[in-house]
Amino acid sequence: MHFVDEATIRVIAGNGGNGCVSFRREKFIPFGGPDGGDGGSGGNVHLVADEGLNTLVDFRHERLHRAQRGENGMSRQMNGKAGADITIRVPVGTVVYNVATDEEIGDLTRHGQRLLVARGGVGGIGNVHFKSSVNRAPRRATSGSEGEDRELRLELKVLADVGLLGFPNAGKSTFIRAVSAATPRVADYPFTTLQPHLGVVRIDTDQSFVIADIPGLIEGAADGAGLGVQFLKHVSRTRLLLHLVDIAPLDGVTDPVEQVRAIEHELAQFDPDLLTRPRWLVLNKADLLPEDERERTAKAIVRRLKWKQPWFVVSAIGREGTWPICLEIQRHFDEQRRDAADAER
Repeated sequence: MHFVDEATIRVIAGNGGNGCVSFRREKFIPFGGPDGGDGGSGGNVHLVADEGLNTLVDFRHERLHRAQRGENGMSRQMNGKAGADITIRVPVGTVVYNVATDEEIGDLTRHGQRLLVARGGVGGIGNVHFKSSVNRAPRRATSGSEGEDRELRLELKVLADVGLLGFPNAGKSTFIRAVSAATPRVADYPFTTLQPHLGVVRIDTDQSFVIADIPGLIEGAADGAGLGVQFLKHVSRTRLLLHLVDIAPLDGVTDPVEQVRAIEHELAQFDPDLLTRPRWLVLNKADLLPEDERERTAKAIVRRLKWKQPWFVVSAIGREGTWPICLEIQRHFDEQRRDAADAER
């Protein structure tokens, strides 16, 4: 299925029903009083997160969503029926914005989580409520109020524990294929992934984490170049970043150190907090270098970067060194959970 991570829709809640002006007309009761009922309330519009969905593509074709109107009040003090609510299913990880104000309405991060995005109108009041000692035959009722009408922007942000950073052709898709059951497209020529892929890395029966192969980044992405913020917003949810770099570029000219710094610049432009997040360096495609050069080349890159966090040398295509990284990632998350549990005590 084609991946779509942004869509705009219009939601219209139901209007409230009108109150009724009516008087009792019964045999042997010549002077029956007012008996107009109230109008029913309009239906609400809810969004609900569904883990069975992974794209917003349906909203490209179905943009208008309208809830039912409340029924008008009736005679004999019968209230109108409330309009039916509607529920719109969206993928887990969807962020909802009000287009008119650009404010965030909600963030659906759990399966089954519901969000009210448009409230139905209130039903009008029938004339039975306006009866008094000085006005025994009121001919007054109120109309139902209008339901909310909103234009919403839906953005899907990938929910993953680990995000893969890197320029196009750094080997991110090959890496995720090596450590999980995900099957993003790979090839022996330069190209970039155009949609995120999620893979579950299972360490043990009760130990696993989700890793995301996110579209490759290019210079100027924070300003919208290439896939731009379509890439960067997915990174914002991850707890750990793996920064993949081609240790032996095919052209022999590209400098891995400059590539790392270029991506760091884009992260800082988009959200400076991303640079404070744990980010491990993964020097990929080591199989293209002789064994006696791999460690020497890697240490030279790490030294030039003044890298302080963990770093690894791997060959994703040959699955060399990929499993030790997964074990370290799981250990890192286990330590985080233990620290959080200790802090709550």
